[in-house]
Amino acid sequence: MFIRSKRLFLRPGWPEDWEELLARIADEAVVRNLAQAPWPYTADDARAFLKMPAAPFCPNFLVTVPTGTAPAPIIGGIGLMHGETGTELGYWIAPGHWGQGYATEAVRAVLGLASTLGHRRISAGPFTDNPASARVLRKSGFRPTGEVRACYSRARGRTVPAAIHAIELGEPGSCDGGDDGVPAMRAA
Repeated sequence: MFIRSKRLFLRPGWPEDWEELLARIADEAVVRNLAQAPWPYTADDARAFLKMPAAPFCPNFLVTVPTGTAPAPIIGGIGLMHGETGTELGYWIAPGHWGQGYATEAVRAVLGLASTLGHRRISAGPFTDNPASARVLRKSGFRPTGEVRACYSRARGRTVPAAIHAIELGEPGSCDGGDDGVPAMRAA
């Protein structure tokens, strides 16, 4: 599966992406905000991630910025996963690309696909000490549920509080959204 948004191209990861993936994600400022990624993040971790089988209704993507030359550079990752309470969203953007709206654009693109795939509710749990991620979610239509859940962070080696956010998606076919290009959704 592939997704094209205004500025981004989201694509599956391939085994040959391991070096570039490692170069972008192997930063403690990134990995400390992810639940599943270890720290330090190694070449073996990048290779293992790229070898994971694709789940048909919970795809993972590398976030790239097309530059006119191939291949487009990787700037992050985003994906859906089966979580404790349903479908969950996770994402990261490399520090050199923070503050440019790429995370919000990638989240909105994946939400449109999620609706098409039949997902009705998506949740995400940014760590409470990561307010930037919570802002991305709110800009993408998520709303805080009021629940704070203990979430184990492999990188930190401990449990960290995560503020749960959720969004209810529209019916399939309404994912194209309105004039602003945002998928038709309502806050959870």
